Amino acid sequence: MTATAEIPALTTADRCDRCGAQAFVRVELQSGADLMFCGHHARQHETRLREIAVTYQDESDRLSV
Repeated sequence: MTATAEIPALTTADRCDRCGAQAFVRVELQSGADLMFCGHHARQHETRLREIAVTYQDESDRLSV
């Protein structure tokens, strides 16, 4: 049996590494580092981020339209 760590939900305290807005996407890299992005910057860089991500946590569905 293998244990899997639960990825914590993003909170209002989590900020975009690019602009400082509320983060809705967390990307874990192979190095163990986490990057966080607002919806805008996550969409802008999504293709490349998904290529290099170990995990891609997208909570942008919490944004109201």
